[in-house]
Amino acid sequence: MDPFPTEPVQTKKSGIRWGRLLLGSILLSVTGGVVYLSYGIYEQRNPNEQAPADPTKKTLVILGSGWGSVSLLKKLDTENYNVIVVSPRNYFLFTPLLPSCPTGTIEHRSIMEPIRHILRHKKTEVKYYEAEATEIDHEKRVVKVSDLSDIKGDVHSTEIPFDYLVVGVGAESATFGKTDCGVMFAGIPGVKEHACFLKEIQDSQKLRKNVMDCIETALFKEQSPEEVERLLSMVVVGGGPTGVEFAAELQDFFENDLKKWMPELADKFKVTLVEALPNVLPMFSKALIDYTEKSFRDEKIDVRTKTMVKNVGDKYIDVEAILPDGSKEKQRIPYGCLVWATGNAIRPVIRNLMNKIPEQKTARRGLAVNDYLVVDGTEGIWAVGDCAQSKYAPTAQVASQQGAYLARLFNSMERKEIIESEIEQLKELEASSSAADDKTALQKTLAKKDRELKKFAKISSFEYTHQGSLAYIGMDRAVADVSLWGGNVASAGGLTFLFWRSAYLSMVFSTRNRVLVIMDWLKVKVFGRDVSRFVLLVPLMTRMVTNI
Repeated sequence: MDPFPTEPVQTKKSGIRWGRLLLGSILLSVTGGVVYLSYGIYEQRNPNEQAPADPTKKTLVILGSGWGSVSLLKKLDTENYNVIVVSPRNYFLFTPLLPSCPTGTIEHRSIMEPIRHILRHKKTEVKYYEAEATEIDHEKRVVKVSDLSDIKGDVHSTEIPFDYLVVGVGAESATFGKTDCGVMFAGIPGVKEHACFLKEIQDSQKLRKNVMDCIETALFKEQSPEEVERLLSMVVVGGGPTGVEFAAELQDFFENDLKKWMPELADKFKVTLVEALPNVLPMFSKALIDYTEKSFRDEKIDVRTKTMVKNVGDKYIDVEAILPDGSKEKQRIPYGCLVWATGNAIRPVIRNLMNKIPEQKTARRGLAVNDYLVVDGTEGIWAVGDCAQSKYAPTAQVASQQGAYLARLFNSMERKEIIESEIEQLKELEASSSAADDKTALQKTLAKKDRELKKFAKISSFEYTHQGSLAYIGMDRAVADVSLWGGNVASAGGLTFLFWRSAYLSMVFSTRNRVLVIMDWLKVKVFGRDVSRFVLLVPLMTRMVTNI
């Protein structure tokens, strides 16, 4: 027998070799990732020189800087048009992560992409005006805009003529009042005066301040137990993704951070979710709805479905709840902070345009559009996103796909006109040519151009492809109803939470924002959320001036 067997040595060498290969693969992957990230950052920070806009080309005016408008701008070939963007907000806001901002899970700047970053990377110069569209004259083909900023120049109101117009101004928060024609108008009494909304960055900042005000006021000396209970009662109205995710974020904030640094809050902080429908997250499957409601009960979030808000006071809301036996009961829910996350209402500029167009009389929640997103009763005006009434729900997914569709439409329209012009020139050359060889060559080129023209002339109508629905439900868990392989795949739990994060990261528009969001998540994981009271600078400056 050989006293020195070679097999174990070979096995050891083989293991070392595989270990080196694995280590090399990891190092190569990390190096490739760093290079890719570095290139993305460099490319974003160093845009190429732009060609000047051509005023002789047709003018395309885009209103808004939301999902639909920005998706259009991303894919639009600006060399074909004289493009003008008008929006009172000079940034794109990644709204799916907005519910994470008031609690400090995500910093506000991390989900804001400056609109000029997007426009500066286009091949041709795009004009941007920070202003609000106040009126659209579809007959004269002009948009009236006003500079609503605090600092104004000599001109703060003007008109912008257009050949084509894309309306993507979004919508306001709905308070569920109605006029005779069914259009949202006055709203439930007290909502605008006392509730916090969650639609814009300033809403998130105000909400953060109000939550911390309630907490610190509840801990004030000699506060009555009843008042403490009211101040620490956070009520969220609306069981859609925004309301559900904010309720979950708020409960996480309490459990993971507030209770640690303010132990006297234990068992006093309460989050209540109010929804008029029979269940929360109505766009999800029944299994995921049940899982969400059970998770909320485990997290001690009070879910009140079949409960409709009737009136809002400064310290309470009056609701009408449908009991299990079908009877109705009026209830009063006290609150310290009230969050209104219930849906959309028409903006004044959209309502004004609807009133001018007879074909819009039957529209209820926005500008009625056809299958090509053209506003009914107009020519050369399209609408996307929350301000458009189509057969699809007003979601970020729909708006984004509508914007991408319009980019393809505009690119095809301009290419079609160019080919038609080329065909006319070729036909003139063919008519004037006497040589047989030249005529044959021109005929071949014409046939090729005709085939190309048919390709661009055939523009299909807009069709929405549902990618799925995602929602964070607290305690590092999420629910997902994803369209896959022609069907829906439903999942929930911790792994779905990782998928939720990776999906949102992939949807964030820029490398800069992806890096910032990842850093925010890591920061919260290591250091926790900040429990400082956020101060709004404008009210603070107003108080200082008043005191002086």
